[in-house]
Amino acid sequence: MPAAALATILGALMLAGAAAPGQLPRGQVWVTTWTGSAHGPYPSGNPVAQPALDRVFDAQRGATDQTFRLIVRPTIWGPQVRLRFANTFGTQPVVLDDLFVGLQSAGAAIAAGTNRRVTFGGKHAVTLPPGQSISSDPVALPFVAGAAPAILAGRKLAVSFHVAGSTGPMTWHAKALQTSYLGGPGGGSHGAEESDTALPFTTTSWYFLDAIDVQAAPGTSTIVCFGDSITDGTGSTLNGDDRWPDVLARRLHAAYGPRIASVNAGIGGNRITGPTPYDSTTPFAGGPSALDRLERDVLSLSGVAAVIWLEGINDLSSGSSADAVIAGIKEGVQRIRARGAIRVIGATITPALGATSAAGTPDVDARRKTVNAFIRSSGIFDGVADFDAVTRDETTGGLRPEFQPNSSIGGPGDALHPNRAGYLAMGNAIDLKLLVR
Repeated sequence: MPAAALATILGALMLAGAAAPGQLPRGQVWVTTWTGSAHGPYPSGNPVAQPALDRVFDAQRGATDQTFRLIVRPTIWGPQVRLRFANTFGTQPVVLDDLFVGLQSAGAAIAAGTNRRVTFGGKHAVTLPPGQSISSDPVALPFVAGAAPAILAGRKLAVSFHVAGSTGPMTWHAKALQTSYLGGPGGGSHGAEESDTALPFTTTSWYFLDAIDVQAAPGTSTIVCFGDSITDGTGSTLNGDDRWPDVLARRLHAAYGPRIASVNAGIGGNRITGPTPYDSTTPFAGGPSALDRLERDVLSLSGVAAVIWLEGINDLSSGSSADAVIAGIKEGVQRIRARGAIRVIGATITPALGATSAAGTPDVDARRKTVNAFIRSSGIFDGVADFDAVTRDETTGGLRPEFQPNSSIGGPGDALHPNRAGYLAMGNAIDLKLLVR
C-alpha cells in the first residue's frame, strides 16, 4: 500500500476514535502544559534581546491589522489542546480572528499539514473584554496522536492569530527568551499559511496568549514554577530552553514520562510585597505582586499538584524587611493550602552579594539569609529546593563565578542572574520525590 494512502487511513482511524468536539474522552483530564504569565501592558516590562519594535507596534494603539505567530514549547503533549488568551491589562475590547495552532517547522514556518483552526464557541473570532481571559474550544492535533513521544520531545507549537483593527494597550509577557514572529501593521491575516513569508519581524516576547492545556491521561498533573526573573530565565540562552524550570521539566519527563508537566510562571522584576495595588495606567515593570497574581497565574491553571516558589530578592533590594517578605510567603502558602492538596516547595533565594544592582549590598545579603533560614526551618513547606546552596561561592558569599557570564546576550553578567550552567545546577538540585505523592 502506498505510504500516502496508509497515512490517510491511519488519520481517519484516529479521528474516528476521538471524542466529539468540545468533549474529552472518558477519564481523560485537562492539564496545563505551558504558561506565559501576563504582567502588564506593552512596553512595560523586562524583555531580553528584544529587537526594536517601534515600526511594528505603537505603545498606545498597540497592534493594528497584523498577524502574530507565537512559538511555545509544551512540556507534555496530548491529542487535544485548548488555548487561553488574555486581555488582562487592556483598556478596550480586542478582536482576534483566524486563530491557528500547528507544529513549528523552522523559524516561523509550520510543518506541512499540521496547522489547525482554533475556535471559540464554534466561531472563528473572539472578542477579549478588558481585564478578562477566554479559553478556546478543544483543538484536535492528529499529528500528536500518531507520533511516538520521542519524536515530539522538545518540539514547539506555533500559535497564530490576526488582530482585527487596533488592540490598544497589549497584554504581554516580556521575557519569553523565545523568538516569535510578526507581520507588519496593516499586513492582514496570514495565520492559515504554513509559509513564513508574511511574517518578517521578530520578537522575544509573547502577547495575549497566557496558557495552554493539553488532554492527558488520568493522574497527570502540573508543577508550577512561581517566581521572578531567576525563574523567568534572565541570563539563560535565547531559544535554548535552559531556564531551571526547563531543566526540571526534562528531568520529570525522563523519570515519569508524559505524566507530569512543569510550567514557568516567572515574571522578571516581580515582588511578593508590592506594588499594592498594581495600576496598569502607570505600570510597574515587574507586574502585580506575587500575591495579587497567585490566583490567575497558579491556582486557575489545570491539574496543579505542586508549586515551587522562588522569590524575594526584588523585595529585599527595594528596601523591604525580611519580616515583610516572610509574612508575604506565609500568606501565599496559606492561600495555596486553602485550595486543596497542592504541595508547596519553598526555594531558597540565590546569592547576589557583589551584584551590579541594588541587590548586591551586604545589608540585602543579611536580610536574604534571614529569609532563607525561615524557608529552611519554618516547616510550612512540603519540602525545600536549596538553590542558595548550589549557587553560592563559599569564599565570596556571592554567585559562583562560573555561573555569572551571561548566556543570552554575552558579557560578564550581573552577578545576580545565573547563566545556563547556573540554571542547570538549580534544576538538577530539586528532589523529584518532593513533587509526587
